[in-house]
Amino acid sequence: MKKIVLVCAALAAVMVLLTSAKKKDNVMVKENGAYVINTTELGKGVDGYVGPTPLKVYIRKNKIEKIEFLPNQETPKYWNAAKKHLQNKWDGMKVSDAKTAQVDGRTGATFSSDAVKENVRLALEYYEKNK
Repeated sequence: MKKIVLVCAALAAVMVLLTSAKKKDNVMVKENGAYVINTTELGKGVDGYVGPTPLKVYIRKNKIEKIEFLPNQETPKYWNAAKKHLQNKWDGMKVSDAKTAQVDGRTGATFSSDAVKENVRLALEYYEKNK
């Protein structure tokens, strides 16, 4: 009987270790109470005119707090136009509303705008699946 108790205790300890050892997520982290989704890996195939256009999407209490544009290789003139136009379009939106929002892109910076919108969509889907 004593051996069975010891084996059960050992198995319980192993189970606790296995369930608490969650793989570190490089896509979503929690910072100061907000979830931050980084699309660098998530949106690897999402290109603007020149290449990937990664973002960080900050979500607090199921609402988008802000979008941070990360370094990329886009032509600065067009990237800055898209960035200025789209910077605050999702701020304050509930995640469910933001996923279906019809956000207009920036004329003259269509590829960059489309890439930003796709990265936001990917970030929101990831958040909903993994929060």
